[in-house]
Amino acid sequence: METLKIGLTYTGTDAKHNNYVNWLQAAGNVAVTSLVAGKITADEISKLDGIVLSGGIDVHPEMYHNENINYPNAPAEFHPERDQFEKMVFDLSQEGAIPVLGICRGLQLINCIVGGTLVQDLGEAANSQHRFDKTDKKHDIQIEKGSLLNAIVGEEEVTVNSAHHQAIDRLGKGLKISARSGDGVIEGIEWENKPGKSFLIAVQWHPERMEHVGLQDSPASIKIRNHFINEIKQFRKS
Repeated sequence: METLKIGLTYTGTDAKHNNYVNWLQAAGNVAVTSLVAGKITADEISKLDGIVLSGGIDVHPEMYHNENINYPNAPAEFHPERDQFEKMVFDLSQEGAIPVLGICRGLQLINCIVGGTLVQDLGEAANSQHRFDKTDKKHDIQIEKGSLLNAIVGEEEVTVNSAHHQAIDRLGKGLKISARSGDGVIEGIEWENKPGKSFLIAVQWHPERMEHVGLQDSPASIKIRNHFINEIKQFRKS
């Protein structure tokens, strides 16, 4: 069986990055290429079989046309070069019909790229359920019946991990919501009209490290990865 080549954007630390690598490679016959600005060409990206846009530091507010950089829990510094590089990666994936999986920051970035905006900070009450605090939080989400995510996971309510303080505000063009948490935070997005578009799902949780909170057997981790891998295999055949 030919090895699948998956591009993974670098999340910021080797330990976190390796969570993604190990998770993807557990599916077998997967080679992961780290995607870092200045270290890979557009031509090399275009030849990948799949793309994962990973988590990490907040997207710079300029990506969603907001001038406020001093909001609660804002990072000490942003990485706009990463934002622009990953926008290029996403644009190339759409040009080449390459399957894409967005995770946490990846979901937020995709929303911004297609014209959406973000809630800059969820606030103290919501952060108590969603924001990382020594370890990931856990909460239930409701998955939209009939969505692609519903078809993949096979359930309408699951427990997921959580490590974010921002969320989608205005939904980007062409997207639809596939999941929400109990307090209304958008937890999943996908294309509204899928015909003619490449595979895309994005989730606000971290399927690559759910074992950290005892959710290693969750369909919101295993089934998402396996379906993504199957979509890549179909893409390779096309």
